[in-house]
Amino acid sequence: MSVKRPDPVDVEVGHRIRIQRLARGMSQTALATHLGVTFQQVQKYEKGVNRVGAGRLTRIAEVLGVPVNTFFTGKEVLDDDEIRASGEASPLKLLTVPGAFRLLRAYSELDDSNLRRSIVDLVVQMSGRRR
Repeated sequence: MSVKRPDPVDVEVGHRIRIQRLARGMSQTALATHLGVTFQQVQKYEKGVNRVGAGRLTRIAEVLGVPVNTFFTGKEVLDDDEIRASGEASPLKLLTVPGAFRLLRAYSELDDSNLRRSIVDLVVQMSGRRR
């Protein structure tokens, strides 16, 4: 018997929920309170472990102040095989790394293009990854 894995669409929707929640500076607990669920349930939604029903997704969109289609539009969802074959993580998944959203927000507020380039070079060098 094989282990059941989350559907890639559910994972992608969960990542988008997390990104929108973080963009508003809202904790999982605060979102859970608005939804009438536990923060563990919100964690499961964000990881794609539990599917988000249409009614619940509509309520999440209302709480976060975004249209429901925010959770579906943009880059097409790649299936697990495509992601593994590319050797890269989903760009949305990268934003769910702790601190990534804060770093991106601060980076976007920099006016000096030379400073932005230097920061990227520094972070790439620190990661040990080549451009």
